[in-house]
Amino acid sequence: MRKHPNWMPDEVASAGRENLDTVHAFQYDQKETLDVETELTLLRRLGLSKSSEVVDLGAGTGQMTFATAPHCHWITAVDISPVMLEVLHRKLRQAHLPNVGVSQSGFLTYEHERRPADFVYSRLALHHLPDFWKAIALQRVRQILRPDGILRLSDVAYNFSLSEAASKLDAWCDMLSYDEPEGSWNRADIEEHIRDEHSTFIWLLEPIIEQSGFRIEEASYSTDGIFAQYVARAV
Repeated sequence: MRKHPNWMPDEVASAGRENLDTVHAFQYDQKETLDVETELTLLRRLGLSKSSEVVDLGAGTGQMTFATAPHCHWITAVDISPVMLEVLHRKLRQAHLPNVGVSQSGFLTYEHERRPADFVYSRLALHHLPDFWKAIALQRVRQILRPDGILRLSDVAYNFSLSEAASKLDAWCDMLSYDEPEGSWNRADIEEHIRDEHSTFIWLLEPIIEQSGFRIEEASYSTDGIFAQYVARAV
């Protein structure tokens, strides 16, 4: 493994408390479901095929990895959390997919050793890094991709003004209570995310994406101003 300078952050420490918790990891597929058919339809429209090389960056328990594997040549599931990857490996042993690789690494440490990727997929992972390191991470993603390759990025990214921040974040917290059913997100989870993680404004994130070597071709935002999704092409 390549030695990294001491000024680089510890990506495991930045992974978020819950993503290093075994109970959370084994409940993750129940707590956070992904509309894989919608995402696959999008990727196919953008050129995903049986010849495609894909990297799932921040793969977690592998929801998108397992959905994509039957439709591509190879997919590498990358995640920094050993407990998330424990769940992924268990699922992989049951699925018997020959075209899935796994790497315990992160945005700042993953070393891509295969041919340049056609797609990089990342969902709800980039917010674990502060904005400076988001830029470094996205520049490294650009280096993984072939020219004209696609980054599909989905994350918590705030689409509101500074003056609206308190009311918008309070409204997000108010969507859940502290005593939600076991295995569900609750208000404390949202409060922890806002307080301890590094979600940013879209008007900061989007220039970072473009400065990192991408052209944003599609952007969509949730009506509550909390989530954003992008299709960005490597230039």
